Amino acid sequence: MSAGRLIVCPTPIGNLEDVTLRVLAALREADIVACEDTRRTRTLLQRYGVTGTLISYHEHNERERAAELIPRMRSGAVVALVSDAGMPLVSDPGFILVEACVAAGLPVEVLPGPSSAIAALVASGLPAERWRFTGFLPRKRQELADLLLTTTDTLVAFESPKRLPRTLALLAQADPARPAAVCRELTKLHEEVRRGSASELAAHYAEEPPRGEVVLVVGAAPEGPHDEDRALQALNTLVAAGAKPRPAAKVVAELTGVPANRLYKAHTQAR
Repeated sequence: MSAGRLIVCPTPIGNLEDVTLRVLAALREADIVACEDTRRTRTLLQRYGVTGTLISYHEHNERERAAELIPRMRSGAVVALVSDAGMPLVSDPGFILVEACVAAGLPVEVLPGPSSAIAALVASGLPAERWRFTGFLPRKRQELADLLLTTTDTLVAFESPKRLPRTLALLAQADPARPAAVCRELTKLHEEVRRGSASELAAHYAEEPPRGEVVLVVGAAPEGPHDEDRALQALNTLVAAGAKPRPAAKVVAELTGVPANRLYKAHTQAR
């Protein structure tokens, strides 16, 4: 009996026609298809006439399922791992199973395919030579402000449509000219890519709250010395988010070149 293995299969992020021929071949070959939601995966399989044994594999049963699947693969079974959309493990379940396969010496084959993060990065029109994917943005205001104001690469992140207006408003308050793009419902019927400055996007989505799945792309924070007004604005945003003024002034000073004492003094005088 040939050795079993795990095949990680990315699935369409919206349009079912984006599935690759290799993924379809792997799904046909698999003895078991481990999927985040069996109903969504069954829709994809039925579209292409693929039959197979589906089992649920999601964030609440990862360890239990991994413990079940490792012996099956050791006995020769081929397991295909899919999430609801895009690449498993990328803000989706799958890491525990891949980790277990590596520890057990079982082959792990990863197939290329759709990714909303990559699609959004390219569609944004922002530099893609150096970029950072951070998954879902932090909910705490201070952590969010720290991330948005200090990133030195193009930032790609998932964001809830309910929280997007708040996130854009926070960015616009500190750096209104920062370029960004909101990529919504990628590959779906109501796909939208809106590019502009942080202030422009914040104003738009304050009036028209978004719907559906959102990927936010934010240009890198400017490098080198900033003007003092811009640095002070960044400090005020961090303090409003809950940071203590003096440590926040040191962080902004390191990023902007404006002396920390000058920033701290200007902040306290403005209060």
